[in-house]
Amino acid sequence: MSQQRILIANRGEIALRIIRSAKEMDMYTIAVYSDADEDALHVKRADEAYYLGGSLPAESYRNLKKLVKAATDTKADLVHPGYGFLAENADFAKAIQKKGIIWIGPSPETISSMGDKIESRKLVSKLGLNPVPGQLKPSRLRREAIKDAESFGYPVALKAAHGGGGKGLRIVQNEAELIENFEIVKRESEAYFGSDQIYVEKFIKPARHIETQILSDKYGNTLYLGERDCSLQRRNQKLIEESPPEWLSDYGRERLKEYTLKIASTSNYVNAGTVEFLADSDENFYFLEMNTRLQVEHTVTEMRYGIDLVKEQIKIALGNSLEDYKLEPRGHSIEFRINAEDPNNNFLPTPGTITEYREPTGNGVRVDGWARTGTQITHFY
Repeated sequence: MSQQRILIANRGEIALRIIRSAKEMDMYTIAVYSDADEDALHVKRADEAYYLGGSLPAESYRNLKKLVKAATDTKADLVHPGYGFLAENADFAKAIQKKGIIWIGPSPETISSMGDKIESRKLVSKLGLNPVPGQLKPSRLRREAIKDAESFGYPVALKAAHGGGGKGLRIVQNEAELIENFEIVKRESEAYFGSDQIYVEKFIKPARHIETQILSDKYGNTLYLGERDCSLQRRNQKLIEESPPEWLSDYGRERLKEYTLKIASTSNYVNAGTVEFLADSDENFYFLEMNTRLQVEHTVTEMRYGIDLVKEQIKIALGNSLEDYKLEPRGHSIEFRINAEDPNNNFLPTPGTITEYREPTGNGVRVDGWARTGTQITHFY
């Protein structure tokens, strides 16, 4: 039997992460790359590499037509979207499936209903769960956003409807800041996610940010893989993730599990997914969003449960069942993200060349990265 061919429609750390698991499953790996990534590690580690185009995301990693062409030209059997770029784009998933290629992720219909932040809020409201107060339709005009922001009360968040990872998100304290940031968020949303739809959401503070991990197969079986605390953030991007959250009670854990499994069942969810909540000091939980993809912090759950989520994603896409699959969590896991930033300039993102790179080692230490000495950190990504 010939090797199955998997195309990874992404770059950097997550591309390397998927390549590693796919190779362990004896799959033929296909990387894609832009001009900026010609010498990147994911290109060198894959069995084959396909050139997409220019360094701008719109010319390469966010170009749906080029990625579909890459999958067909390389005769890929499966496509893994990773995270970011087009990972939560229902049109991309649909286009891949129309070519007779297996999409590693939930169905296009589920991505439309749950990956879309507004549609997912509508669904959980029908289930009787509490979403964070906010709009249930996009704000096309500034005056619509201003009107609803006044009804929710400042501060509010301007958020990309198809976003994630802290991109296309601004916290505004008053009407003047909303007016100043409205078009900025729309442009960021279009640039990062291919859609300029944004909405207004009440910004709850103080609150803890907690998320739950699931794996679901095509036969109605769902594995609940615990919780991760990701409250420590900078510029709305997670810096430290921890599992289990030390502050979460057994009662709170059971409620989160109940809510998560209800959402998974109602949305006919298949593959890996994450449900995010805000929690107040009394452990009242408010649905924030669902990420219909693998998360950056999936590694925290892997370490605690002794599971390879990428392999399980691939197996589920190939039709494997999770029935009778039992896992017990063990220990404690913490992830730290290392970013290219200038600590002397308010941690501003800083492109440049890494002059020295050394990874920590030791029992229980895991490093998921893509850099090395001499790696060029560009401003494109």
